[in-house]
Amino acid sequence: MVNAIKVFKKKSPNEKITAYLSRRDFSDRRTHTDPVDGVVAVDADYLQGRKVFTRVVLTYRYGREEDEVMGLKFSKEFELVHAEVVPLDSEKGLTALQEKIVKKVGGNAIPFSVALPDPAPCSVALDPGSDESSKMLGVSYELSFYVSGDKEESPKPQDTVAFSVRKVQFAPINPDHRQPQLLVRRNYTLAPGSLILDISLGRDIYFHGDEIEAHVTINNNSKKTVKAIAAEIVQHVDITMTNMYYTRVVASLESRDGCPVIPGATLSRSIGLRPVIANTNRFGVALDGQAKDKDASLGSSTICNVSSSVNDCLGILLSYSFRLRLNCGAIGGKISCELPFKLMHPDPSAPTEEDDLEFEDFARLRRGKSFETFGE
Repeated sequence: MVNAIKVFKKKSPNEKITAYLSRRDFSDRRTHTDPVDGVVAVDADYLQGRKVFTRVVLTYRYGREEDEVMGLKFSKEFELVHAEVVPLDSEKGLTALQEKIVKKVGGNAIPFSVALPDPAPCSVALDPGSDESSKMLGVSYELSFYVSGDKEESPKPQDTVAFSVRKVQFAPINPDHRQPQLLVRRNYTLAPGSLILDISLGRDIYFHGDEIEAHVTINNNSKKTVKAIAAEIVQHVDITMTNMYYTRVVASLESRDGCPVIPGATLSRSIGLRPVIANTNRFGVALDGQAKDKDASLGSSTICNVSSSVNDCLGILLSYSFRLRLNCGAIGGKISCELPFKLMHPDPSAPTEEDDLEFEDFARLRRGKSFETFGE
């Protein structure tokens, strides 16, 4: 059985330029960013001494396009990459997929590799809510190829191939297995005793679609009574480009199971919430894709590079927390706490339990060679 490899292909409007991409995502590994590689083919009689250039443009839109009047714009564009496409050295940088594409396309194919600077922000889209006709707010990328006689010339639409690409982050392959835990003690004035709340999560990193289960223990040594328990998954959105911060609730639950917790009583229970787009109010929620995409999910947590701090990160920073509230009535008030965690996609390159490993013993070890070559 032959396994098919997906290759993204697109032609220019005049069908003189064809670009092939091995993937459409720049993967941020915290220590470096994986480039996007592929092949661009141009008709030989169309170049006529001109050159092929590539551009990567970062667009940050923070307002509706319909509101842009009298020259006022609610978007900013940053050109991160602008260079000539030159053939790669086949002995150093050519991948197996590029070799197959070059062999199939022909002699006019030029292999390329485009890399983003490490501080470039991750792609994030802010849901416009019911106004689906307007462009998505947030951070987006466009990778384009065009033919021109000079680098400074503006590319013509008929000579341009443009791809919508993303910069994404995946969960670390080897997490630190930290277990978030928080202990809250509430003392009341002119009343003896205290109310102790202990909350913990099973792990620090969860995948999209997982249920976030919190283990809650309430030890009521006060004179107050816990009447209800409310839990929420909160998405924190920090927009560094405009110095703006807000939150959105992506999952919630209010329960009276085990209540009331009277003075001297103890309650231990688990509360599970599943943060998905269907549970949200939509407007302003950060997504990792377009709202109309079937595979769009909530935006992933932002992890800064190893060499930088949170204050140095750019773009739209996302984080999540499990918020728990105890309602002790009008006199007792409310006790609230938040436990941070990360919500991300698993790394596609990471091995899974479903992967089958096939081992074959070496027949012998040859001098100067530590492995045998096996045919496919």
